[in-house]
Amino acid sequence: MYENFHVTDRWTGEDLHCVWKGTFVAIATRHADATDIRFAVNDRPMWIAMPNVAWVEMKRRHNHVITDYAAAQAAGRFLKSIIDTGYDNGREFYTMTIEEVIENVNAVVNEAGSTGALPTLPVINDDVAPETYAGHLPSDNVTEPVAAPNR
Repeated sequence: MYENFHVTDRWTGEDLHCVWKGTFVAIATRHADATDIRFAVNDRPMWIAMPNVAWVEMKRRHNHVITDYAAAQAAGRFLKSIIDTGYDNGREFYTMTIEEVIENVNAVVNEAGSTGALPTLPVINDDVAPETYAGHLPSDNVTEPVAAPNR
C-alpha cells in the first residue's frame, strides 16, 4: 500500500520512490507530543509527524485503536497526497492535524478491508514476509488469553 510506493512530483514530473523507514515516538527523540513516521523519498529523508492525541480522539470518536501498521500506512497516504497536490518539496518535515490522521487511518483501513489486512512492517525484502525473516512473536500462536504472573 503506502509503505513502498511511487508517485510523480506535480511540478517537475520526477518519479519519486517513497519507502517507509521507521516509526519513532517523538516524545523521546524531539520532546514533542507526536509520533514521527520516517520515509525515504528518492533516498532523501522525509518525516510525517502525527499528534499523539489523534490516537485518543480515534478511540473516543470511533472506538477504534490506531495500530502501528495503520499509522505508517496513513502517514504514507498523507505523504502521497501532499506530493500529488504540489507540496513544498524543499521541506523534510510535515505535521498532520488530528483530523488528517483520523481521515487517513480510516481511508487506509477501508482500502485494506481491515487492520489485519494491512501490510506488516518492516519490509525486509519484497519477496519475503517480515515474519518469515524475523520470526514470530511468542504470542502469535496463542489462542487463549494469557494472564500476567502474580508477583
